[in-house]
Amino acid sequence: MLDIKWIRDNADALDAALAKRGASPLARFLIDLDEKRRTVIQKAQDMQSRRNAASKEIGAAMAGGNADLAGKLKAEVADLKNLLPAAEDEERQVTAELNDALSRIPNIPFDDVPVGKDETDNVEKLKWGEKPGWGHKPHEHYEIGEALGLMDAEAAARIAGARFTVLKGQLARLERALGQFMIDLHTQEHGYTETHVPLLVRDDAMYGTGQLPKFSEDLFRTTDGRWLIPTAEVSLTNLAREQILDQEELPLRFTALTPCFRSEAGSAGRDTRGMLRQHQFMKCELVSITDAESSVDELERMTDCAQEVLKRLGLHYRMVTLCTGDMGFGARKTYDIEVWLPGQDTYREISSCSVCGDFQARRMNARYRGKDDKTPRFVHTLNGSGTAVGRALIAVMENYLEADGSITVPDALLPYMGGLKKIEKAV
Repeated sequence: MLDIKWIRDNADALDAALAKRGASPLARFLIDLDEKRRTVIQKAQDMQSRRNAASKEIGAAMAGGNADLAGKLKAEVADLKNLLPAAEDEERQVTAELNDALSRIPNIPFDDVPVGKDETDNVEKLKWGEKPGWGHKPHEHYEIGEALGLMDAEAAARIAGARFTVLKGQLARLERALGQFMIDLHTQEHGYTETHVPLLVRDDAMYGTGQLPKFSEDLFRTTDGRWLIPTAEVSLTNLAREQILDQEELPLRFTALTPCFRSEAGSAGRDTRGMLRQHQFMKCELVSITDAESSVDELERMTDCAQEVLKRLGLHYRMVTLCTGDMGFGARKTYDIEVWLPGQDTYREISSCSVCGDFQARRMNARYRGKDDKTPRFVHTLNGSGTAVGRALIAVMENYLEADGSITVPDALLPYMGGLKKIEKAV
């Protein structure tokens, strides 16, 4: 959430930032709402002050024997007592209206973020590795999995409907191995703390990371009013909510390997076959809580950690800087890592790493205090995929496909596969 004080002082900057994101100007609307809120607050305060003053004047009038004046003052106090609740209700209503409007405004992009409309305007930053040079035909992952008898979309559809997949045998083990490999890498070599977090969260947690109120259609809600997490970012980032941390504790780095749940609203007809776009999937999430001075450098560090997963797996990828029109709601800058999928003959996102500044911290009231700070400051938050396990499985299947339809297990995963070096057809 943006600070209304900043908006009042930087109205043109807000509208320019929104224009970069393809949104309409809002500064004047927000400032007018804030003016209304201030007027209502002042009105209520004036009424309360007058009530307090009149109450004291009653005593003076009574002491001076002026019963008429005392009677008028008592009537005034009674009127103010009746009017105050309505004024306080109006104050709460206008404040809620302003907060709701602020909660729906996206974050301000950094100046070095490329301006653009959509993914076609993203800017390539680097490439690593080489595309596999085979003598055999590439295949999409679902073709490979079905031919091996280890991937069953029909069974998943009978159980749960569309956008689910059943994995069996060696392929199920390969996915588990990928998740274990990622969590071990990030905890043992990259300094993240492994964290087991709730998969069901309250409204406040979703609001804190920006999923609510704007993106409720992308989420699944339970019958008791809680939400299934779309990413462990929600639970991990909210570990700092309503806390005042010591600056010396920062940065805090958390990782979690969890199921994630997304309704995929608006993606009808896209990636309907296979595992690319599912309602349920596994992801290794990375979250950092930093001070204001460290967050930009932390983005580079986090992205390096995510890249290392693909390097260890020997998967060709590229990294792009997202343009303003393709960047997420809460991000100030985002790098996407896109892995090469031979079956699709294209790159597909496998990790997205973002720095959010204090945008989420304001929503969560997450702060820190330096040794010389008189008042606490809002922390800065970052999140990234380290990486999406299902998409990593897809990439391994398509890039390590052999001519006979088997899949060679990457060296990095051998310690997790119990000696299995090749995924072959189920018998």
